[in-house]
Amino acid sequence: MNAEILLFDGFDELDAFGPWEILSGAAQVSEGFEARFVTLEGAREVRADHGAVVRAHGALSEVPDVLVIPGGGWFDRTPEGAWAQAQRGAIPHAIAERHAAGTVIASVCTGALLVARSGILEGRTATTNPGAYDDLRAAGADVVEARVVDDGDIVTAGGPACGLDLVLHLVEREFGADAAALAAREIHYDRPAGAVHVQNAASSLASPTGSS
Repeated sequence: MNAEILLFDGFDELDAFGPWEILSGAAQVSEGFEARFVTLEGAREVRADHGAVVRAHGALSEVPDVLVIPGGGWFDRTPEGAWAQAQRGAIPHAIAERHAAGTVIASVCTGALLVARSGILEGRTATTNPGAYDDLRAAGADVVEARVVDDGDIVTAGGPACGLDLVLHLVEREFGADAAALAAREIHYDRPAGAVHVQNAASSLASPTGSS
């Protein structure tokens, strides 16, 4: 299994680094699992919303197993960030292509608006930062006010810290409850009860602890 976190200039640090902490740890203990930071352009330095600079490992794969989309810069309409990328269209197009090819699409915070711009959230359940609920509804999504919403091949998370709940849920779906519990202990994180709304339980590989 390979998981990729798609970076762009202006992404929110916690949206990406929280999931990275867990996914990279899972990759170290799970044979055949890989986690990477990627961009559309390939290996390059990416400047985040609050000034951190990180070098992506390479280009977005044609069909990663899981693609995580962070948010950032949506509310203040910065020249870089999720809002700007939604207007440019290249990232939404890439999301739609990967989803059509079978990639599980996951988003953190306002990354859901980039997913929505791709067209794949119309009529689907999803969540995002509470301040962007109206924008997500306007894009045709059925908004659920939860930390994480699992709609099978699309999994979305609320505000930045909810990215931890999202990737722990994905780890549990792929590797089981024990693996997710171990990952949570490694970062001293107590998973909140009721954090995950599973829209279609049959679509998940495992029912997560605390799911509603």
